[in-house]
Amino acid sequence: MNVKYEVQGNVAIVTIDRPEALNALNLDVLTELEQAAVKAEQDKDVYVVIITGAGRAFVAGADIAQMKDLTADEGRAFGEFGNRVFSKIESLTKPVIAAINGFALGGGCELASACDIRIAGEKAKFGQPEVGLGITPGFGGTQRLPRIVGLSKAKELIFTGDIIGAEEALNIGLVSKVVPGEELMAAALEMAGKIGAHAQVAVRQSKAAINKGMQCDISTGLAFEAQAFGLCFSTEDQTDAMTAFVNKEKVTSFKNK
Repeated sequence: MNVKYEVQGNVAIVTIDRPEALNALNLDVLTELEQAAVKAEQDKDVYVVIITGAGRAFVAGADIAQMKDLTADEGRAFGEFGNRVFSKIESLTKPVIAAINGFALGGGCELASACDIRIAGEKAKFGQPEVGLGITPGFGGTQRLPRIVGLSKAKELIFTGDIIGAEEALNIGLVSKVVPGEELMAAALEMAGKIGAHAQVAVRQSKAAINKGMQCDISTGLAFEAQAFGLCFSTEDQTDAMTAFVNKEKVTSFKNK
């Protein structure tokens, strides 16, 4: 197995465990990542997913040895497969946190970009160095990175192939938090706990509205938001929480329905 899947409370932890290859993405790893995503989606007791890497890398990229002799058609198929897996991760109804413990290069940066929230260890490194290998980013880097860091910065990183550290990644908005490496998983679990403590229907509807809104004009996005907002008023959690608020009380747990 190249991908470990474990559940702690309401959090699924997905660990890419191919440290001898710096967790490089080959067909087997991508297949197991897809299976882990499906498993997390189907588990009603999982509220948040954390993706991380074993050893000194998050994911150092796609597996060059497996890619080097691909034909144009085979290269396209490999890119389409990787994009399918990352789109599945991006579209999970549950929030996904990337806990980036080291190199997140090429496909690793693209995997992190497909997650909802990115937390980096202070020694993490990011980049899309594909042009140095004669290829473009192939697992969504040309599409997600500009949406996260802006058009100019994304083009700079992709055209130059530059590798940046965690602090610069924080400064450009690629990650939302940088912590000491030994505190990374604790920080990710703490954030997952905060998310999991809230009404999950509301959390998931918020994610859906954000993701849909990022792909359309603002008027259409606002219509999605209104729909999500209205749906929440059909839940027991909304009734319980607002009633408690009006009564100057506090809901201590949610039914998630």
